[in-house]
Amino acid sequence: MNRTGLLIALAVGAVVGAVFGIFPQLDLKIASLFYDPVTRRFPMQASHVAGIVRDAAMWVTWAFALPALVSLALKIVWPRRRMLISPRVTLFLSLSIILTAGIISNAGFKTYWGRPRPVATAEFGGPWQFKAWWDPRGQCPRNCSFYSGEATTAFWTYAPAALAPPQWRPLAYVAATIFGLVTGVLRMSFGGHYFTDVIFGGVMAFLIVWVMHGFYYRWRTQQSDEEIDARLTRWFLPGFNAVSALFRRLRDRSSRKTSA
Repeated sequence: MNRTGLLIALAVGAVVGAVFGIFPQLDLKIASLFYDPVTRRFPMQASHVAGIVRDAAMWVTWAFALPALVSLALKIVWPRRRMLISPRVTLFLSLSIILTAGIISNAGFKTYWGRPRPVATAEFGGPWQFKAWWDPRGQCPRNCSFYSGEATTAFWTYAPAALAPPQWRPLAYVAATIFGLVTGVLRMSFGGHYFTDVIFGGVMAFLIVWVMHGFYYRWRTQQSDEEIDARLTRWFLPGFNAVSALFRRLRDRSSRKTSA
């Protein structure tokens, strides 16, 4: 991941932020393309096939992350054992998806940025007032619209794309971008998000992946797999020893009661 990608992401965020900040009604106009004023609903919400595609998009994303998450979990449980896959790959993929899909998106913005979803705004039959992307003072109490968690999770596939062989990497980035956009548009068709929710989700995902990739692969902070494995062993071994000692005490206590 080079500076060109970073500049493109920042430029996209700046342009979309400025245009939709000055003309926030553009978000409503785009959302209205998916809304049926006759039935007063977003028709795609009733589509069983669309629901399956939505779920499948998340399964695809987590399939890329699962090996790294399992590798990290096993290292925590058995810290002396070597990791199933490269420690650098494990931490890069695991920590980036935890930050992208969990902490910053769902536990952060979506919890405290009170922008109502399209389906919950008055223009589309909802109870709350529309808010521009930059305004967190909406009436939504939790799990709000800004920014799209599912689109951000889909855009996280920039992370495995960054690990593709160099000759395939540009194509992998394009595929990750298309995957994120398609997932985001699908969420828009459900009335779940505005256009800016999707775009800023993609920008945020790219920035997180770019920083994490730099930390583990490009900057002076990078370490070898052996160094990372040894450090994780030092971190997790005290907890492993404490739990092992606790189980030994419980086993010994149970044995004494049985013998008595």
